[in-house]
Amino acid sequence: MRLQLVSKNSLVAAMLVLAVMLLQPNLSYAKTNKYGLPDFTELAEQNNKVVVNISTIQKKSDKKRQQMPEQFKGMPEELLRHFFGIPPEMFQQQPDGRQGNKPQVSSLGSGFIISEDGYILTNNHVVEDADEIIVRMRDRKELKAELIGTDPRTDVALIKINATGLPFAKIGTSKDLKVGQWALAIGEPFGLDYTVTHGIISALGRSLPEDTYVPFIQTDVPINPGNSGGPLFNLDGEVVGINSQIYSKSGGSMGLSFSIPIDIAMNVAEQLKKNGKVVRGFLGVQIQEVTSDLSESFGLEKPTGALVGEVYDNTPAKEYGIQAGDVILEFDGKPIAKSSDLPPVVGMTPINKKVKVKLIRQGEIKYITVKLTSLDKSKDLAMSSNDGLLNSNQLGATIEDLDPEWLKSKGLPYGVRVTDVFSGPAEQAGVRTGDVIVTIDFKPVKSVREFNELMKSLPKKRSLPVRVIRDGRSVFLPLVLD
Repeated sequence: MRLQLVSKNSLVAAMLVLAVMLLQPNLSYAKTNKYGLPDFTELAEQNNKVVVNISTIQKKSDKKRQQMPEQFKGMPEELLRHFFGIPPEMFQQQPDGRQGNKPQVSSLGSGFIISEDGYILTNNHVVEDADEIIVRMRDRKELKAELIGTDPRTDVALIKINATGLPFAKIGTSKDLKVGQWALAIGEPFGLDYTVTHGIISALGRSLPEDTYVPFIQTDVPINPGNSGGPLFNLDGEVVGINSQIYSKSGGSMGLSFSIPIDIAMNVAEQLKKNGKVVRGFLGVQIQEVTSDLSESFGLEKPTGALVGEVYDNTPAKEYGIQAGDVILEFDGKPIAKSSDLPPVVGMTPINKKVKVKLIRQGEIKYITVKLTSLDKSKDLAMSSNDGLLNSNQLGATIEDLDPEWLKSKGLPYGVRVTDVFSGPAEQAGVRTGDVIVTIDFKPVKSVREFNELMKSLPKKRSLPVRVIRDGRSVFLPLVLD
């Protein structure tokens, strides 16, 4: 019995050793300690010289004096600037105690060297409005930096110092990241030099308000004001992201940190280095999420893709035949699982490049080839109101005819406006007063009379896509008639 027990223990030990050996190639710099846990010491030592502190000087004298609100006094400057939009001139004190325009040096954030000749990546919000940018190296040497260019849409900035032979970061890719894997950050939170923190990747492709072109990497790595612009590493010592934002109610880390994928950041950096600006591909559609109710009405097995709510005139989408109601499933070979996946993919696609778009239209898969133009050719629709009236008890709403000239002035071929919504299918679908109904089940609604005729022929107890124009935007809603 004892010999058999020893044999089992030996087998277990051998299996554990084998597991560690199989995992070891993925740890690279991050070796394991005697307890089998990752050891980040070598990774930190290899990369601490590539991380820099970035400060700015503002010395313009034409800025309007403003008073700092009482509730913000004493809070960290970067926190107030980045999360509350407090302008930099409000931090500049005059001898009499008022905020003024005295030149001010502020320790704002971090950055990292990406080439031996001195190019450095950081956040746009770290260097915006700066008259001078100062980079402090690991050896405490300070150098003035030149601003090569910024891109507010991705919050990326490229600066350069006059130096050669510098250590620089190893750039990896964010495409291979997986939820649950280790990540490590080096930066200067609250001005504390070369602070190393670690955690895991907690989500990928995270869409944040007003950040359409960045599918953020979400981590629980402790990030605080001052980490902005610093690198996020994988365990191979490669930069996979730029630390950019945190969600916090206190101003400190709460386990929700967001980093810009390095693939997007390097694409921006190359364009800034070459042209001093960023040019993005533009398709010309307004999109929305595909809900479970809408997926049924569009003939999808599950909610997926980006639903085209509207196609703007004089755009590639219009020219190459994309239509409102199409659900885009793939763009240039890249799967579109949710609507927020589409903008960054389109934005990173070179202009004038022909790309294949896979979509589903009224239950049928179609492929369309489009050639993109630049983003600055976008257009918006504007809405307004008018009169005329009729009631539809089956829908549970009151609707009215619209003047053809008014419709034409808004870029609409037809439609009827909702003047009131009662309890019923319209309310359950999310129809609101003021919506202009354009199509129901892909059939045009040109007048109240046609609307009433159409209602008689629509199937019951099934989700039907209703396209409405709301506040200048096209939205599809799932309507189920009783």
